[in-house]
Amino acid sequence: MARTIGAGGKAAAALAVLAAVVVVGGLFATDFDMSVEAAVREIRGWGMWGVAASIALMVAHSFLPFPAEIVACANGIVYGAFWGAVITWVGAMLGAAVAFALVRWLGRPFVARMVPAQQLARLDEWSRERGGAVLLTARLVPVIAFNLINYVAALSGISWWTFLWATGLGILPLTILLSILGDRMLSMPFWAWALLGALAVASWIALHRCWRGAEAAGSRRGL
Repeated sequence: MARTIGAGGKAAAALAVLAAVVVVGGLFATDFDMSVEAAVREIRGWGMWGVAASIALMVAHSFLPFPAEIVACANGIVYGAFWGAVITWVGAMLGAAVAFALVRWLGRPFVARMVPAQQLARLDEWSRERGGAVLLTARLVPVIAFNLINYVAALSGISWWTFLWATGLGILPLTILLSILGDRMLSMPFWAWALLGALAVASWIALHRCWRGAEAAGSRRGL
């Protein structure tokens, strides 16, 4: 009986946190028309609370379907490349941590009931050995949904520390790039845009090759 009440209390608390995040973030997210210009107006309209509003939007992005890139570019315009990147990164990390905690709290016990213990143990071992590299690679590839990575990582056996460092490092390049683009959006010449695009593509190709090489090396060692 106590175990049932504990599970019910856990679910109620998690749902309460989720509802609060969605409601607060939704109030911000529905006030502008999902464009960079509108996001800039919204953030500036909050005055001294603009930083908190921007962070709240980034947290809400972990649960609501709207493009966080808009907020990241707007932060670059309003606060400059450096502080815009810092604010965006902090908000994204908080959102990822909240999502990871809720899904780990509620979803992991469900996985443990549905997956045989032996297979779950193998999955957890694989997550401990390769989870950091896989998560870092997934974060560095912008076409993979940010929220989906949060949920999958939480359901696996990956540790909190691994999730945080891989997420923090993995989202940093795109966060910085979007803040720079926002800060220089109106003044940057075409050749600079082309150079940034080429660097992004080259970085992705190099990362992909490194990952494939590491994966092949791990297979040869029998991991």
